[in-house]
This record gives sequence, C-alpha cells and structure tokens, in this order.
Amino acid sequence: MTDSRPVKSSETGFPPVRAVELFAVAISVLISDLTIFRGNGYFGLAVMFLALPILLALGSPQRNARPSLWVMAVLLAGVVARLAWCGSGWAVLVGFVCLVGYAMALVGLPPYMTRVLGFASHLIASGHRGLNQYVVQFMANNRWIPRKSQFLSIGFPLLALLVFGSLFVLANPDLVKVVGTQFEQLVNQMLGWLKNISLLEIPFCIATGWLVIGLLRPTYQEPDEWGPAPQSEALGPAPLFEAFRNTLVMVVGLFAAYLVFEFRTLWFREFPVGFHYSGYAHQGAAWLTVALGLATVLLSVIFQGQILNDPRLGRLKTLAWVWSAENFVLAIAVMHRLSIYVDFNGMTRMRMVGWLGIASVVVGFLLVVIKIAKGRDFRWLLRRELWTVSFAAYLYFILPVDRWITQYNVRQILAGHLAPSVQISEHPLSTEGYLELLPLLKCQDEIIRRGITAMLFERKAALSRDELRTSDWTARQIAEDQLDKQLLSIPEPLYNHTADFEAFQKYAYQWY
Repeated sequence: MTDSRPVKSSETGFPPVRAVELFAVAISVLISDLTIFRGNGYFGLAVMFLALPILLALGSPQRNARPSLWVMAVLLAGVVARLAWCGSGWAVLVGFVCLVGYAMALVGLPPYMTRVLGFASHLIASGHRGLNQYVVQFMANNRWIPRKSQFLSIGFPLLALLVFGSLFVLANPDLVKVVGTQFEQLVNQMLGWLKNISLLEIPFCIATGWLVIGLLRPTYQEPDEWGPAPQSEALGPAPLFEAFRNTLVMVVGLFAAYLVFEFRTLWFREFPVGFHYSGYAHQGAAWLTVALGLATVLLSVIFQGQILNDPRLGRLKTLAWVWSAENFVLAIAVMHRLSIYVDFNGMTRMRMVGWLGIASVVVGFLLVVIKIAKGRDFRWLLRRELWTVSFAAYLYFILPVDRWITQYNVRQILAGHLAPSVQISEHPLSTEGYLELLPLLKCQDEIIRRGITAMLFERKAALSRDELRTSDWTARQIAEDQLDKQLLSIPEPLYNHTADFEAFQKYAYQWY
C-alpha cells in the first residue's frame, strides 16, 4: 500500500506545500496577468503592488519575518500611492526592488542593497526547486489536497450557503432577474477573457508563477562575501600615520581658508545685475558636493586597518573631528548656494535632485564619523551608504516632486516674483504639476495667465483623447481624473492656445 503519511519538512529538507501557498501563487499569477499583460496603465500596477505583498505573506511556507519587513511594507505602500495618483516608469522599477526586499525580509534575510540583486538573480533557480517540491509532494501523498475532515468543515457551510441562498433567490422573481442578469454578464466576461488569451500570455503566466514560487521558496543564502574576519593587528605604530596626520592638517587648514572666502563672497550681500548665478550657484554647488564626497572617501580610507591599532590614534581622531565640523559647515554653504539659484528663478526637478544629493552626502559623511567613533567595519559603512543613496532615490521617484516644485513656483509668481515662470514654460510637468497651475488662472500678468490657460486646456484635450483612461480601470490615474473634473468647471476661453503659449515662452525666457 502507498504510504499516506504527509511529507514533512524534516523528511525532505523543505517546508511542506500547503493549500494556501498554491492559492497565493494562483491569485498572484491572475493579478499579474490582469495588471501587467492585459493592463494599460499605472493604476493596475498599483493594485498589483498592493496585492502581491499580502499574498506573499499569506502563502510563505518559511515565514521568519524581520523588523525590516514593516519598513519594506511602508515603502511599498508609498509606491502604491504614487502609482495610483500619478505613476511613472521609475516608480514601477522602485516597486519591484521593494517587492524583492520585502520577500527577503519575509524569510529572515536582511534586505541589504548589495544582496537584493543576488536574491533576484536566484529567483529562476528558486522557482525551479519550488516546482520540483510541488511535484514530489503531489506524487508522494497529495499533501495539499485537504483531508476529509478539513474538506467537510469548509464544504458543508458553503454547500448550505449555496442551497439556501438559491432557494431564497428563487422565491423572489425580482432577485431571480437581477441575479440571472449578473450571472450571465459574469459568464460572458469569463468567456470573453478566455477567447482573448494570446500565445504570449500563457508563457507570461508560467514565468510569473515560476518567479512567485521563487519569492516564496528562495534558495538564496546569505554569503559571507567579505571572507573570514581579518585577525586583529598588534598594537604598534602604523607606517602611514605621519602621512595621514599631515594630510588631515593640510585639509583642515585648506577648508578653513576656503570657508572664510565662501562667507565673504556669497553671504549677506546683494547680488548685482549680471551676477553669474549658473556658475556660482549651480556648477559651483556641484563641485563643492564632489569635495564633500571626496572628504567622505578620504576619511573612510584613513581610519581602517593598521592605523586603528596605533597608540597615537587619538590625535588623528581629533583632527578628523575638526575636519568633520568644517565639512558640515561646507555642506551648509552648498545648500546656501542652491538656495541662491532657487530664489533667482524658482525650483526644478534637477534642483530637487541637488537637495537630495547634498543630503545624501551629508548623511554619508555622518555615517563615516559614526564608523570612526564606534569602530565599525567597512561592511557596516557600505551597507548604510547604499541604503542612504537608495532611500534618496526612492524619495525622488515616489514623493510628489512635481507638485511641490510647482507649488513653490506658483506662490512666487503670485507674490509678484515672475522669474519662476520660466521653469513652467521650459520644463515638462506631470499631471500633478498641472493641478498646481490652477491658481495662476487669476494671475495679474496677462501673458502668464493666458499662457497657463493654454497649457491647462491643451492638457485637458490630451486627456480627452486618451480613451483607455476612461475605458480601462488599469489605466486610471487619480490626478488625471481630478484635473479633468476641475477644468470642467472652468469655461474655456476663445483664445488661440498655440499663439498664447508661444508668447508665454518668449516672455518667460528672459529669466532662463
């Protein structure tokens, strides 16, 4: 006789397959098919990134969640909100990275950026092993088929619901008509869906199921990519101590002299007509940011290895603290330069990138200071530096950047400072940016007012031509619906929109 005992994880080395796991895989494939293969927009992808983490948590056979799981869940919630409101391709990419990090945290692996790619590259092999486990367990004892008692505990209530519910429906002719119509529509939709299956859809669903199984049953193990821990060096003078000490003395003096020059030339002064804003506030800020980055690298290089066992290390740290203080003052100077440019002619996406870049460099430098003070190793530093850069990228692609920069520029224009209008006329805007232009319909400057009116109603016409936006739920965007609704209440003026926008561009370019 065939052994009917369920296959246990201790006998195979793998967690047993449960019915809920198969359910999670099947629904994940269905949702991915509807939102990726058959979908036509970002709203569908928002639904997918909302559903998949729940299904992974439901079906995971080796759940060993880390606290970072909640962090990844919050980041995915940000992705969902971004895609539902006003999505972008970059937000989709961020969503997939966060989903891999979520799957790692779910099984107890820390989602370090150095390992996310490694985990993702194992998904094909993980899916293959998972499918093999499904087949082996099915052939052994049909483990995921519910036992009789389990089946009856679920089946009897459902059967009772179906029987008595059908009797109550049949007792009411109006309900019979409504339910019959709804059932007929459902059947027709299912038949239509089946008829529209393409040849590429079948391999897509197979590949999706394969990858989902790989996320649920990963083969990836944490490698010790750094090799064995180096043996601690004996206490003694380091050969490069004098070189490092002299270098720190030199940069401390150089930074002090430069900071005096910076404050004397760019702080507390009125800038004359013709001041080179681009050179000082744009290019200059970029070069100073590079200097901050190099300072971070240099400090990291100095405080490692044999130098940490030199009895004179305290002197080196004192110089490092002085230089660190100068670097933070330099960071303030860089931010001041950027603010000069923003005050001159408004905010842009690249200036937002600049703010985030400076913040990342400052956080990176702070991490180096912590590394020195706490005696952390290079692995600790690298992981947190990569997290810092990745989080800055996440913020840029997920937060409503266009909304914020347009709000700032609109406030400046309405206050009488018209220069930021060039950022509206010369740079592309997403729908969330267009929403913030509505107050400019009351701008006192006629050229700006008519130019903004032209932009808004041209955008409205483009939305009305997009038939998928109203016919396919996956293509909906909350920001587009809101803009369309608000513009419906505003009568469109009988102006030549093309001529008005060209006049606006020419007028605003004086502040470029």
